[in-house]
Amino acid sequence: MTRIPVIATAFFCVLCVAACGSKSRQTSVESVSVGSSTVTVADSATVIVPVYAKGYSVEYLSGDVRLIDICDPQKENGNTFHYALVPKGRKPSGIPENYTVIETPVKHVMCMTSLQLSNFIRLDACDYVVGITSTRHLFNKEMNERLKSGKTAKIGIEGNFDNEVIMSMNPDVIFISPFKRGGYDAMREIGIPLVPHLGYKEMTPLGQAEWIKFIGMFIGQEAEANAKFAAIEKRYNELKELAANVGKRPVVFSGEIRGGNWYAVGGKSFLAQLFRDAGADYFLKDDPRSGGVTLDFETVYNQAESADFWRIVNSYDGTFSYDALKSLDSRYADFRAFREKGVVYCNMREKPFYESMPMEPEIVLEDLIHAFHPDLLPDYKPTYYERLK
Repeated sequence: MTRIPVIATAFFCVLCVAACGSKSRQTSVESVSVGSSTVTVADSATVIVPVYAKGYSVEYLSGDVRLIDICDPQKENGNTFHYALVPKGRKPSGIPENYTVIETPVKHVMCMTSLQLSNFIRLDACDYVVGITSTRHLFNKEMNERLKSGKTAKIGIEGNFDNEVIMSMNPDVIFISPFKRGGYDAMREIGIPLVPHLGYKEMTPLGQAEWIKFIGMFIGQEAEANAKFAAIEKRYNELKELAANVGKRPVVFSGEIRGGNWYAVGGKSFLAQLFRDAGADYFLKDDPRSGGVTLDFETVYNQAESADFWRIVNSYDGTFSYDALKSLDSRYADFRAFREKGVVYCNMREKPFYESMPMEPEIVLEDLIHAFHPDLLPDYKPTYYERLK
């Protein structure tokens, strides 16, 4: 869905945008309407208004208290999680009983996914992160130094966490992914707040990137998060407009066959939207699903044999090439995108794909526009994706 870009003055005229099925609430720059009362906001630059993100909403109460509702952006009737962010040292009234109170700003957090970590990296706030799960494909210099010095610890993986390590790092909050493999029951016994971070469930690139504001609320960097996202949004929409009126929209497909199955995503997914914004059509654009889709080779071949481009992200040890791709499955050479050198590739062994890409959708979009329509960005140097040589 096309959205009108957020104008700065209008951005702070509304302090709560409906998400998770909650009702909308209108506010002014100086105040927030809560029932019949008015709540003063000290600094309008710190007001968080999720515009693209569908997975969280924010309501402001007196005393700088924020009520946050979190839900699965892909499920209208899914579970909703409730948190009240309260400035340290205050004991406000009026917080609903079903809201978990968290004093802010927090000082130490743990991240369960690279996407969560990407929020802290973009905010230059890695010093808040005292625990992460996997360090595979971790490029960030500061995080690697923190791991080496012991300031950040590896806490295991979902389903097999090291609770002793978690307790020793004394986090204020643990950001989790409750719709993945889980293993959080033991963590709940520790008494540390577990807060869902559902950016990975967003169906648009800007929606995913807007979770940087969510993190900003917890660590007291709301103004910084707003400024970072405003820059992301501005550049992304400029590039989207650049590709909006291309004469020919190429068709692109994605993925590889693994274990006998081809894993793709539906036509309502984050990736499909990214291709649309880059001036291309996803081969499953009419598929109504927003999540993963499992297909057999024949189905993919029937729908993508004549596609112009093929997007691949993998972790290849060595120099990936068309010969290397064909060696994985000889049938790959039958695709037009293979024959005509239309593979758009990112090697996770060489690029910080998961730890940086989620917070750089404008750069990813520029990569794809350059690949699909090189005449629009003739002098551009790709960052993540580039045409395979």
